[in-house]
Amino acid sequence: MKKDKSGFSRREFLKASALGVTTAAFAGPLVICGSAASTKANSKVNLAVIGCGGQGRGDMGGFLSSGDVNLVALCDPDAGQIDKARAVAANNGGALAKGYEDYRRLLDDAASFDAVLIATPDHWHVPLCKAFMKAGKHIYCEKPLAHNITEARELRILSRSCKVVTQMGNQGSASDSLRRSIEIIKAGALGQITEVYEWGIWGGVGNNQGDGEDPIPPGFNWDLWVGPSPIRAYKKDKYHPALWRGCYDFGNGALMDFWCHAMNLPVRALDLGYPERVVVNISKENWWSLPTGGKAAVEYHFPARGNLKPVKLYWQGNGKPPSEIMKPLLSFFEDTDPGGVIIIGEKGLIHTSQWNTDGLIRLNGDPEFERVISHKATRDIPQSLPRTIGHGQEWIGAIKGNGRTFSDFDTGGKLTEIGLAGVLALRVNMGLEWDGEKMEAKNSPETVRFVHPEYRKKWLI
Repeated sequence: MKKDKSGFSRREFLKASALGVTTAAFAGPLVICGSAASTKANSKVNLAVIGCGGQGRGDMGGFLSSGDVNLVALCDPDAGQIDKARAVAANNGGALAKGYEDYRRLLDDAASFDAVLIATPDHWHVPLCKAFMKAGKHIYCEKPLAHNITEARELRILSRSCKVVTQMGNQGSASDSLRRSIEIIKAGALGQITEVYEWGIWGGVGNNQGDGEDPIPPGFNWDLWVGPSPIRAYKKDKYHPALWRGCYDFGNGALMDFWCHAMNLPVRALDLGYPERVVVNISKENWWSLPTGGKAAVEYHFPARGNLKPVKLYWQGNGKPPSEIMKPLLSFFEDTDPGGVIIIGEKGLIHTSQWNTDGLIRLNGDPEFERVISHKATRDIPQSLPRTIGHGQEWIGAIKGNGRTFSDFDTGGKLTEIGLAGVLALRVNMGLEWDGEKMEAKNSPETVRFVHPEYRKKWLI
């Protein structure tokens, strides 16, 4: 079995990747926000959970196992999901958490908690974040931070005026691998970087409602679950639980499911701002097909930044990078395609998992890949970023006055904004000349309705 210089085999890499994923699952108008009450360093944070599905229960379990959190409230329009969350919490002292169907009733009891974990479908992220930030609550919200570009921008601006601690749930941000990769790239070890590829995650998306209507299960407020999105008939096993991401009313497909994980590293390390152009190479009518000619499903074209050259970022969809790029990876992984992200520079390359964990580096002249965190040729590059024991723990620590979060809503919001430009191009099925600052496509007025959508307001405050 092949090993790098540090004795790290492909099997060990894959085992570490699986372990890392399991551990990980753990200028606008002035807005007056409530100030969060201080939390003493030796006291526990009182936590409310909104969205008690699988991701919410996983995140909640991680927080409870840390010993730094008291679970005081569970909120979900589906009583069955609350019951499942309470069962998970029972082993960590959370069985007595109060249940809420409507987040507005939870706000009525705001004095009972300090912080909120939001793990709902995407279309509820920003409405909930806004409501609880204005109430002075610290927020941990799952990725992607927003459902559309306007929401992402608004939340970024709001986060600058609210005195609360925020963290977006792209858990690979906490890995030593991601932070060391950023240090190495910014130090120039890879030279000029002009290409980034992401592959191995794929799935279609659309707005097909299906035929007919099924009875709404007892204890499930379907109207509230749909919330600000257009109302549609309830269909069993079509949207809830966990299948909503394939419908534009509630999610944004595979691209945004993993964008804030996979593209976190290149956006940070290369100081990428808004793309100036987005190219689509797949048909709106057949998004499950491979792009023709080996092209990426979506291409993001970023301009030069100071002395840094322009960058093309390729989201491959269900395709792969060119064979000459895959060759050294397939050799290391013994002809098994690892998927992930590859950042290509003139002096070498870095490959990571979709979560930007388990980074591997190969500089020109190296006989094989080595782990980013132990590569001998880059060991003298100084550490400039703090290290942490975990993404959630970093948020809890910041609430207690210990350090800062690495993926706050300003940072996470911009990462989300950048990714959503590709979703716009997919929705109108054309390349966009994109003005990120103005949030508009110069060549496609049709995008306006997706950038500034209409909301149902009956469930909003």
